[in-house]
Amino acid sequence: MNIKKLLSIGLFQCVVAYSYAQNDSIKTLDLKEFQLRDFRGLAPVSPLPNTHRNFLIGGTKTESIQISQLPANLADKTGRQLFAKIPGGFVYDMDGSGNQINFSVRGLDGHRSWEFNVRQNGVMINTDIYGYPASHYSMPIEAVEKIELTRGTGALQYGQQFGGMLNYILKEPDSTKRFSFENLSSVGSFGLLSTFNAIGGKVGKLTYYAYYQKRVSEGYRRNSNSKSDAQHVGLTYQFNDKLKLRGELSRSTYLYRIPGPLNDGMFAEDPKQASRSRNYYSPEIWIPALVLDYRLSARTSLSWTVSGVFGQRSSVTFDGFANKPDLIDPATGVYAHRNVDIDNYHTRTSEGRLIHAYQLGALKSNFSANFRYFNNSMDRRQRGQGTTGSDYDISISGEFQRDMNLKSESFAIALENQFYLSEKLSITPGLRVEMGSSKMTGRIDYIQDAKVPKTIAYDFAALGINANYQLDRNSRVYAGFSQANRPVIFQDIIPGNPLMLISDNLKDSFGYNAEVGWENSSIPGLKYNITLFQTSIGNRLGNIYVEQEGQTYIQKTNIGNSLTNGIEFYLDYQLWKGSNWTLNFYTSTSLMDAKYTSGEIAGEDGNQDISGNRIEAVPKWLSRNGLTGYFKGLQVLLQHQFVGETYADVLNTETPPESGAVGRVPSYHVWDLNTSYQVSSNFIVRAGINNLLNESYFTKRPQMYPGPGIWPSDGRSFVVSVGFKL
Repeated sequence: MNIKKLLSIGLFQCVVAYSYAQNDSIKTLDLKEFQLRDFRGLAPVSPLPNTHRNFLIGGTKTESIQISQLPANLADKTGRQLFAKIPGGFVYDMDGSGNQINFSVRGLDGHRSWEFNVRQNGVMINTDIYGYPASHYSMPIEAVEKIELTRGTGALQYGQQFGGMLNYILKEPDSTKRFSFENLSSVGSFGLLSTFNAIGGKVGKLTYYAYYQKRVSEGYRRNSNSKSDAQHVGLTYQFNDKLKLRGELSRSTYLYRIPGPLNDGMFAEDPKQASRSRNYYSPEIWIPALVLDYRLSARTSLSWTVSGVFGQRSSVTFDGFANKPDLIDPATGVYAHRNVDIDNYHTRTSEGRLIHAYQLGALKSNFSANFRYFNNSMDRRQRGQGTTGSDYDISISGEFQRDMNLKSESFAIALENQFYLSEKLSITPGLRVEMGSSKMTGRIDYIQDAKVPKTIAYDFAALGINANYQLDRNSRVYAGFSQANRPVIFQDIIPGNPLMLISDNLKDSFGYNAEVGWENSSIPGLKYNITLFQTSIGNRLGNIYVEQEGQTYIQKTNIGNSLTNGIEFYLDYQLWKGSNWTLNFYTSTSLMDAKYTSGEIAGEDGNQDISGNRIEAVPKWLSRNGLTGYFKGLQVLLQHQFVGETYADVLNTETPPESGAVGRVPSYHVWDLNTSYQVSSNFIVRAGINNLLNESYFTKRPQMYPGPGIWPSDGRSFVVSVGFKL
């Protein structure tokens, strides 16, 4: 470590210690001895502090992933590399590489990360929390400095979701320059071309940062080409040392040609083949935000955010299982008409966060209050008769068979207080109260109009408590419990076809997260974390058979309860260290026992009991292990990922039907080799081989978008990136 870094770290600790003393009215300033360790390999993932961005997170399991220190494939957004050191982090491959990340933890659903409260720079980017909580916005990973993850027991401050919070923090400009420029360009297999360009700097009290990214790829499978672009502009004005205002505008869009699902025979024959050539999907999302940060006093800080999510997602598809070919009709000489679906989003959110430090006798305490109001309107138009062509065309003939609107409004308040019972022990109880409702109006051609409008109330209170015991400066024990909620959403209400019934009495899924863990980095060259957790979800939603007037229908209802018990283990160990090189080993492993404890669901022979069945798409074992070597500016990472077998449906169907829509998802092994070489402080080269052994595998058989069946993951590919800064 050079002298400049040494002085910087020492000065930083002095400033932190002085601020801490000022905030707690301590008259004397005692700087304890500190040690500096040049311990590479541990920095890319670290826990967040007890108070962070006006949130209290002491006693919860948190991780901060430093993207710039990972030799990962950034252009393809390879999730298993970005979240390599997050035990239990499941990545679901869905929209082709490079478009979106579908991520979950602890046996939850990875679809567009919708089990999380997803944020960018602390601003919510979930499309519609009550209507469709997926995150369709997709920023380039080249623009991300770090990813912050707070597990489920910290959910009270962020929302009712089971997953917790996922926050993508964008890069900051070089404040020592009036103007700086960064470029990172990539080329790779399957026609990959990507360029990321950013400018930034500081002029007086104004700091600015902006980027433009464009990416094209032919895709691993036939008929799977995609193109994307994204833009962002951020301005921050520092009025004084107490007040600053930040304004941001972000946009992302991509057009993905969907190659269609495969059945098991097609996958075994050639995983690159496509069952469709005329299917497309495209979201375009805008995220405007204004953030005011105001330090009211040495003890009190306030942050207020006004933001929105605006845009649409559109698809044009010829629907059907993998064994239903999309062929030209011999009688007409043309293809059949395609189906067009269009969603429009208008989400407006205002969120305030206040944190106040105070004394209780000789002990310090922290109080946090979070206020959130949102007003959403979501239009969903589905089953429109599209063209018989082959290009991306969302024009229709006639009207949509389903033309719906969902208006939602909610106010929530979360209160937490961190009590320090001693210098080492803190306990943080919390309460979240949410009052909201959604009203659905519109038309479904095959449902009587009187049965369509639905008003759903989302009124609930949730409790939580977390405890943190600091064994020493680098070791702690934590435990927590918090209630969670998964509200009934738009697609739960709207029947997909005339053989499905709309339900009048759907209930929100409600349950809890609980965890206890030990985190330790006290031993030089060793860092580890072990966590035991339990996630309980009641009133899970599914389909059952019902009889009405001699006709059998499928109806969405609350099918039962589930329980997931698990262990998450992370270890990073420095095997060897030389004067200019180090070699580190890490493992990020989870064991999950995820089962239904009660319930019944529609099956071939009527409604079937599902007690004891495994939760769909949850692997029992998920393990990533790697060797990282450092030599001066060179970093080499060899990583192996193992994901155990899963089931596609609640009934745990073993043998897949001809369609491939359900059945077992086999376990798989994937090896990656990635390198980065920091030629100088302003020049970097990255190179990698993804899926080194060219494993043929798939991560899930989805039951909804992009269609039931097998969606093969990418085979072996090569990527080279060159970046420079001015």
